[in-house]
Amino acid sequence: MHKVGVIRLGILRGGLEFKQFLRQKEVVFFSLLFPVMLLFIFGTIFSKNLAPGVSFAQYFIAGMIASGLVNTGFQNLAILIPMERDFGTLKRLRGTPLSPISYFIGKAIVVALSLVLQVILLVAIGWAFFHLHMPHSPALWLRFFAILVLGSICSTVLGIAISALPKSGRGASAVISPIVIILQFFSGVFFVFTQLPHWMQQVASLFPLRWLTEGMRSVFLPDSFKSQELTHSWEVGKMFAVLGAWAIAGTILAVRSFKWSEE
Repeated sequence: MHKVGVIRLGILRGGLEFKQFLRQKEVVFFSLLFPVMLLFIFGTIFSKNLAPGVSFAQYFIAGMIASGLVNTGFQNLAILIPMERDFGTLKRLRGTPLSPISYFIGKAIVVALSLVLQVILLVAIGWAFFHLHMPHSPALWLRFFAILVLGSICSTVLGIAISALPKSGRGASAVISPIVIILQFFSGVFFVFTQLPHWMQQVASLFPLRWLTEGMRSVFLPDSFKSQELTHSWEVGKMFAVLGAWAIAGTILAVRSFKWSEE
């Protein structure tokens, strides 16, 4: 199939799936509003400052935006795709002109649009109620959008790749959700990363979420806070290198492991 046709089909598929997503009120509520509820709960309970001018709520917002990348892409796709496989959705799509690449593009679009809505809500609530420091320079805004784009790609392809792991849609949540929860605790989403045990830090540093959280902190927290990081710096270059490596590896794994059915 012509390259333009593959992309066009992917865009059309993405638009259709996003409309279907918006019609599922329970899914929309959990995906978009649950992180906001967590922000209010943690931001209210932990009201002390972690450093001068940095409240726990500000630290937590950065972690929740990073975690949103993983939840919206990796977790949702790794659970949804096995369900679509069980329901025969993928088998029916196989009989259409839709190629796996077009299918991947469609999923990437749904993840990106859902993520944009979630980020807007979190940033707006953080700014209005928790005095979130907004990026103060074009360079920081550019870094923010670059992290969102690369993080979204990374999360999407890894979600598609690992969707081959669950044996059925019914058991997918039981396989995937614990992985995400453990990574959230290890990666500095709920707790200050440098206060975690050293072995947790080492394990977390192998995975994208740890770098996504630090990247978002570099955008939303003042430069003075980087002294609280492991290397007393934001490690921006290393962050992009790790995310890029995972995006490439995830793409290769997704292409090789994806299957329309269990047959």
